Amino acid sequence: MITASMSVIIPTFKRPKLLYRCLTALHRQDYPGCFFEVAVVSDGPDPQTEAIVQFFASEYPDFCITFHSLPARRGPAAARNYGWRRTAGDLVIFTDDDCIPENGWLAAFWRAYRFYDQQYVAFTGQVTVPVRDCPTDYEKNVAYLSTAEFITANCACSRGALELTGGFDEAFPTAWREDSDLQFKLLTGQIPIFRVSDAVVCHPVRKTSWGVSIAEQRKSMFNALLFKKHPELYRSRIARGPVWNYYVIILASIVAALGFVLGSPTVGGIALLVWAGALLYFMAKRLNGTDASLSHRTEMMVTSLAIPYLSVYWTIRGALRYKVFFL
Repeated sequence: MITASMSVIIPTFKRPKLLYRCLTALHRQDYPGCFFEVAVVSDGPDPQTEAIVQFFASEYPDFCITFHSLPARRGPAAARNYGWRRTAGDLVIFTDDDCIPENGWLAAFWRAYRFYDQQYVAFTGQVTVPVRDCPTDYEKNVAYLSTAEFITANCACSRGALELTGGFDEAFPTAWREDSDLQFKLLTGQIPIFRVSDAVVCHPVRKTSWGVSIAEQRKSMFNALLFKKHPELYRSRIARGPVWNYYVIILASIVAALGFVLGSPTVGGIALLVWAGALLYFMAKRLNGTDASLSHRTEMMVTSLAIPYLSVYWTIRGALRYKVFFL
């Protein structure tokens, strides 16, 4: 039996069409001069995904692919850990089911791994995000992946580096900040992270429902966990401080309400002007350079009314949950 030199880990859950596209791109990889395996790990029982993996295994006997399933949903961090611990490659490469690796992706990582020839090493590739000249707010946010330092859509670690750091922290139950946590553990452990610019994956922007930014605010809770674990790195690489404009909006609205209720219309009026000014600034920032359609602008204005309150709510909830002072 041939032992794999590289193991590709793909966490997924009930997104068969996206996974099929990703696996098709992996099957088309230019031969990297070594043997690689692909482990698809479903975050819970998923018969459709299992059927797709079985199709690839039977249709392409030379394509070493296996399916694994967690007994219950635990998040992509747990799925990735399950995958790399059950594979054999010296180099473990991560991508997501909604990504499309270019044909030379694996070869680029393998060349870099052989060039640096270290037991404890990690790599980050290049992510491209095709968006329109005037994208929606959501598309603009996803496009930031193309400038991210280290994300699970396109990264690789030696098996030694994963064993030394313990891999992903499964306390992060969603696809948010678990990659930054691994990056910070690598940096803390003085494990070098090299950029491999020719290891490229495309990350198309998926269609989303109206008001998706409202649901996205829940992720703020896990910023508190990352801050608790790596306060200095969080402040230097993620955010130097709180989003003070959110707190100005919230405080001004409270003062305005109290001013009118308690019979101080001057105080209430001034606070209301401050609230309106801070909110308009936030709206303008979100709308700048984005889709000018009426539906998108309406969505931005409506969701902007709720986002500061929801973001701060989830931030404080995270601070309480993880017992850390974090704003």
